Amino acid sequence: MARKPAPKSSPKPSARATASSDKPERERIIDAFISLLAEKPIEQIGFAEIANQAGVSLSELRGHFGTTLAILAAQMKEIDRQVLAGIDADMAEEPPRERLFDVLMRRLEMLEPHKVAVRSLARSAARNPGLAFALNGLAVRSQQWMLTAADIGASGPRGMVRAQGLALLFASVLRIWVHDDDPGHARTMAALDRALARGQRWSGFLDDLCKIPACASRFRSRRRWRADDAGEETVAA
Repeated sequence: MARKPAPKSSPKPSARATASSDKPERERIIDAFISLLAEKPIEQIGFAEIANQAGVSLSELRGHFGTTLAILAAQMKEIDRQVLAGIDADMAEEPPRERLFDVLMRRLEMLEPHKVAVRSLARSAARNPGLAFALNGLAVRSQQWMLTAADIGASGPRGMVRAQGLALLFASVLRIWVHDDDPGHARTMAALDRALARGQRWSGFLDDLCKIPACASRFRSRRRWRADDAGEETVAA
């Protein structure tokens, strides 16, 4: 007698998706995409792979996002939200440059768990001008929020120039940060300080910061992010 074919089993979600199954679908999709981005270039990540990693169907994935860049935009929006939620009210009395330094260091702190994914994305953007252009648009939008968080004007034509300038400067800092494994982030802070100093010399970019002295080590935000010689832990957001 012919043996009945064994019933086909449904594909099992990945262990990572199972472990995070208590999260909403949208969050699982974003987490899955960032995990995959840490493993391979963005151009090699397909929708089916994201859906399987997240433990959702393709129709559910499509219901939330239409492109991989849309998923990335959602992740960047979440980083924006985390930075804005952690604004330090005590920084309100500090000069604009110090407020911006603190905001951008906080952004890097929020990005820390995703450093490998950011490094992967940077490599892809370096060889794909179209991707670099798209990422710049996302970065400018985020930096408008970062300027606002630092109480620096980000609206109108001048605000757009500031946001574009800050996006370029922050990108230069990211290139240092992705290779900075020092818990004190000394190289990153130095790079950010130099970048903001360069920004002061750009016509139309953060012109109100030109009044701030270049040496700002006496201000509180630097002490906030720098560990002392005794090995004191940096203050978390």
